[in-house]
Amino acid sequence: MTSFQYEDLGTKDYKECWDYQEDLMKEIIDKKLSKKEPISKNHFLLVEHPHVYTLGRSGNTNNLLVDKDFLNKIKATYYKIDRGGDITYHGPGQLVGYPIIDLEYYNLGIKQYIGKMENAIIDIIGHYGIKGGLKKGATGVWIDADDLSKARKICAIGVRASRYVTMHGFALNVNTNLKYFSYINPCGFTDYGVTSIEKEIGQKIDMNEIKKLTKEAFNKIF
Repeated sequence: MTSFQYEDLGTKDYKECWDYQEDLMKEIIDKKLSKKEPISKNHFLLVEHPHVYTLGRSGNTNNLLVDKDFLNKIKATYYKIDRGGDITYHGPGQLVGYPIIDLEYYNLGIKQYIGKMENAIIDIIGHYGIKGGLKKGATGVWIDADDLSKARKICAIGVRASRYVTMHGFALNVNTNLKYFSYINPCGFTDYGVTSIEKEIGQKIDMNEIKKLTKEAFNKIF
């Protein structure tokens, strides 16, 4: 197996990044179809986005709780996109990771892939003394997942795959302004809250440090 080819995009507009992912995905699929074998070349984009809400293909538009005028007021954009899952928020202080890989090369199915991604995130937040876990019937990484009154989500996950080549990925709340989640039902849930590493430990985290930990965790788990 090869290690991931990471690309740090800094802060990048969501739609520009989405288009870039599509181009990279097409490149891998075209090569796969041409060679008729799994492709080892991969991409792993690390990025922060300006304020944006994205709704997955199976999502409910009613989970966006504000109108277009209010989105303009808070300087946020909104896109209906082609990943799985419902609505989520991306913004400054949140690390978003987009692995664009051929799952056949890694001998993984979609569920296994998502599981490995969740385990990598659990490793990352564990570095800060935060115990992450999984919630039955929901993707992503949670804190106090089994406690109905305390369960809160720290990382959302939503992916798309075509011919077993992936795009989209995870969104880990690091120093995220959590107020922006109050304008949606995050991932379609109305009963659970969201959190961030900063909120859990009471101090801001260096984003470069998180990116370094992310590379280490994903290389280890994959």
